Amino acid sequence: MAEIRLLLVDDHPVVRRGLRGYLELEPDFTVVGEAGEGEEALRAIAETQPDVVLLDLKMPGLDGQGVLDRLQKEGPRILVLTSATDAERVPAAIAAGAAGFVYKDIDPDALASAIRTVHAGQMLLAPVAMRGLMSGGGNTRSAPSLTPRESQVLGLIAKGQTNRQIARALGVSEKTVKTHVTNLLRRIGAADRTQAALWAVRHGIG
Repeated sequence: MAEIRLLLVDDHPVVRRGLRGYLELEPDFTVVGEAGEGEEALRAIAETQPDVVLLDLKMPGLDGQGVLDRLQKEGPRILVLTSATDAERVPAAIAAGAAGFVYKDIDPDALASAIRTVHAGQMLLAPVAMRGLMSGGGNTRSAPSLTPRESQVLGLIAKGQTNRQIARALGVSEKTVKTHVTNLLRRIGAADRTQAALWAVRHGIG
């Protein structure tokens, strides 16, 4: 089982201690560091090179959204773990590069599963977060008509698959997949794969 290196970012030491105590019981998890605010988190990411960051959004100083904005989608996979129930936070966090969004009342086993899911390159949203994403900040224009193949490709993009993985799944060349992706982004008005994944979620694809 491959090791997954974790960084815990939360302004409450008790929360970090509780998370560390549980997560270090998992055989494939190693907690490589902690941070209590955004600037400290950015330094810790650079120093420890974690695979997955569990990031709270509500912190003093530079908050979790600020961390996402500063990373500019570079670096580790980010799983937002927050008590914030404000649906307006979800689209901004995902658009800024968060790979998942769950709440602190999540079952411990479900949290471990969520970490493994985002580490594997997939996107994961708690049901409440999903509703916030689908109802907030979305494009209200009618959806363009996609071909069955384009819908297949978009669904796989929404699951976090690479062009190579999509090519294998569909039995086509990577060049063909790349063409489909380029056409898809243009047709739905998405700037990148993350925006395409969000569009797919909003329109029930994937």
